[in-house]
Amino acid sequence: MIPDIETQSASKIKAFQNEKLNVQLKYVSENSLFYKRLFKTHNISISDINSIEDLIKVPTTSKSDLQNYNSDFLCVEKQSVVDYVTTSGTLGDPVTVALSDKDLDRLAYNEAISFACAGVTKGDIIQLMTTMDRSFMAGLAYFLGARKLGAGIIRVGAGVPELQWDSILKHQPTYIIAVPSFLLKLIDHAKSNNINVNTSGIKGAICIGEPIRDENFALNTLGKKIINNWNLELYSTYASTEMQTAFTECGFQNGGHLHPELIITEILDDNDQPVKPGEVGELTITNLGVEAMPLIRFKTGDMLAAHYDACDCGRNTMRLGPVTGRKQQMVKYKGTTLYPPTMINVLEEFEAVNSFVIELFHNKIGTDEILIKIASDTESEVLLQNIKDHFRAKLRVTPQIEFCDASEIKALRFPKLSRKPILVIDKR
Repeated sequence: MIPDIETQSASKIKAFQNEKLNVQLKYVSENSLFYKRLFKTHNISISDINSIEDLIKVPTTSKSDLQNYNSDFLCVEKQSVVDYVTTSGTLGDPVTVALSDKDLDRLAYNEAISFACAGVTKGDIIQLMTTMDRSFMAGLAYFLGARKLGAGIIRVGAGVPELQWDSILKHQPTYIIAVPSFLLKLIDHAKSNNINVNTSGIKGAICIGEPIRDENFALNTLGKKIINNWNLELYSTYASTEMQTAFTECGFQNGGHLHPELIITEILDDNDQPVKPGEVGELTITNLGVEAMPLIRFKTGDMLAAHYDACDCGRNTMRLGPVTGRKQQMVKYKGTTLYPPTMINVLEEFEAVNSFVIELFHNKIGTDEILIKIASDTESEVLLQNIKDHFRAKLRVTPQIEFCDASEIKALRFPKLSRKPILVIDKR
């Protein structure tokens, strides 16, 4: 199930997207109060924007714009809104995004072709290990996508390894959708209960919320831990509520594929200028085909690199590399620029570390500080020093690290109403 446009030449894909862009710009200029005002304020005529390169003439849209002027983005009457979703609020207050019936159809199509990218077919059964409630778009998208594709889906929800294994052994799904660190808990439960993970019938896991690869697409420490204990394929998928689109790896696992009919991407520097090919910048997106709340040049806050060479799977679409980090979570620490994922990868290398949380804050003189709280069954000065030495070797700096009770870290990682574990607490 590869859409024909994805196998066309780069020039044809670009021409196709330019046409789609013109349609979307005309739509928002007629229906969005926010973009009407933006275009008027900056004296922008959409007739002057005929290509993706011309988008640079349009100011970017931020998350604060969505928070402060939320209703102004709505392009349909309220009675045409059939679903309200919210962002996870990882870096601030959650943002509401409204969807029309047409948008739900688009969401289903997006996830169906994304599943197909990862090898899921009509004959497969997917076990969903994430929530569908709490206004969470991802769970809804996975359900709609599986239904569109014709695959079966088991909506077990998040957590509870025993319940997950009961369902796996009973219904024999072939794919699972989960936060990758939770797969380690499934492995631990299986070992403790004499369950052979490799005869379970699971052939692939679609991993959400945490990186499993480094910038060269090799498995990182977390990814290696999983496959060293469970013989299955791991697929990264990247998405956000505001994008209403997913970037999922194919079987060659060299980045998440762009779907040209659904979204336009730009990778921008701090001055909102395109970075050079292969360089890390902030992913900035323009929705295509969104009816209720389309966004033009929306800055996602995610730092990553784009890859433009053709993939061996036959697709010629751009691919997104792993997220390096969130722009707002960038840390300047003792002269070194760090993102939390690099610190998380170091911590994942220690089997003795059961859980952890990273706190970012400012010291008395206003510079960045890092405090890592860890829980371990084998607390010792030797372990603490080994972790510090590993940080120094890998990242050239050593943050503050302290042992904490596991219950304290659990309370920090799973705050009330949170839909997913919080590994980074930014107090700056």
